Amino acid sequence: MPVYTYEAMNSSGQEVKDEIDASTSDEAIAKIRNKGFFPTKIKEKALKKSAKKKKDDQAVSGPTRKMPISIGGVPRKQLVAFTRQLSTLQDAGLPILRSLQILEQQQKPGLLKAIIGGVADEVEGGGTLSDAMSKYPKAFDKLYVNMINAGEAGGVLDLILSRLADFMEKAAKLKKKVIGAMIYPIVVISIAVGIVSMIMIFVIPKFEEIFKDFGTKLPTVTVVLLNISRWFANQYGWAYVLAFPFVFMSLIKLAKMSEGGKYAVDAIKLKIPILGGILGKTAIARFTRTLGTLISAGVPILDALNITKETCGNEVYSRALAKVHDAIREGESMADPLRATKVCDAIVVNMVDVGEETGDLDKMLMKVADNYDNDVDVLVGSLISILEPVMVVILGLIVGFIVIALFAPMITLIQSVSGGPGKK
Repeated sequence: MPVYTYEAMNSSGQEVKDEIDASTSDEAIAKIRNKGFFPTKIKEKALKKSAKKKKDDQAVSGPTRKMPISIGGVPRKQLVAFTRQLSTLQDAGLPILRSLQILEQQQKPGLLKAIIGGVADEVEGGGTLSDAMSKYPKAFDKLYVNMINAGEAGGVLDLILSRLADFMEKAAKLKKKVIGAMIYPIVVISIAVGIVSMIMIFVIPKFEEIFKDFGTKLPTVTVVLLNISRWFANQYGWAYVLAFPFVFMSLIKLAKMSEGGKYAVDAIKLKIPILGGILGKTAIARFTRTLGTLISAGVPILDALNITKETCGNEVYSRALAKVHDAIREGESMADPLRATKVCDAIVVNMVDVGEETGDLDKMLMKVADNYDNDVDVLVGSLISILEPVMVVILGLIVGFIVIALFAPMITLIQSVSGGPGKK
């Protein structure tokens, strides 16, 4: 009979580590609960002989699943659909292996189909679902794997899968809003830069030839415009303009390779007017939703904070959560160290404080996430409203500068010609 190692909490909240004999993980969980413990982690210590023999055969013959070549990971939309379907099958009472086989069959050929098949093979060989998924980080990140592990330990895998699907859908929706707010200004700026570049390269040089025939001294504004035009056309200025966004993004990525640089970049982002507010509220919504989801799944608070700080997406908030983690480990509550970090508004800290007092910390965190999602909606709308007139003014100034620079010499010439007869 297989031996399972487990970690659990006793009635007084102390951690217990031990081993237990059971035929399956479900039976092991039932036995642990009969002892009056709440299991938090369970893992098979030794595989069945038949499973071990099967794995040895696979090691000799090589991998049975060949992963297709893929750039990036599994699309979020596919992963959400898979999670939702797996939750439904588990709720219907199907064994996990049968559920995986059904989902593998209905998937279209691709990376996710191969990964589901690989997970099914691992489970069939005696491994747990969370351990199997941890071997495929292109589909299942650390948050996903730990949620599954908590669901297996608590015997509520179907509920955890449903919460995971909800979490991923809301996170994707929030990310889509922020990206959508950036598309409009980027497109307008790109088109404007393209049009101005064409004017500088092809139109202004024609006017320069005309100005040479005037034989008059050109105004300063016209000289500046002609110099810019020569830089664009003859000194590869267009190449510098085209390369600037890529160089800028490369420098940011290079800076984020170090811990200090990553923190500095994220801190600067939060200082940008309006956009910094959107990014800050997005980070708060993300880490509160992640932490609330993990706590509601039964993941211990310290483990939940470790996972959250690695997945919050902003180094400023990641370091703040690390300080909160250390403070809780020393016996403090969550609200006081979170207040000391000064990265969250008072309403967030107060709701966390109330959640700790009432024992509904997970629910309070989810409410904070919902409120900040709504705030992001308002800020995104405000950003778009402000960007439109700002870009119109900037484009108007650029066009006005070009028009004035081109017509100033003509005005000077007309004045000199019209003033000639008067002088006689």
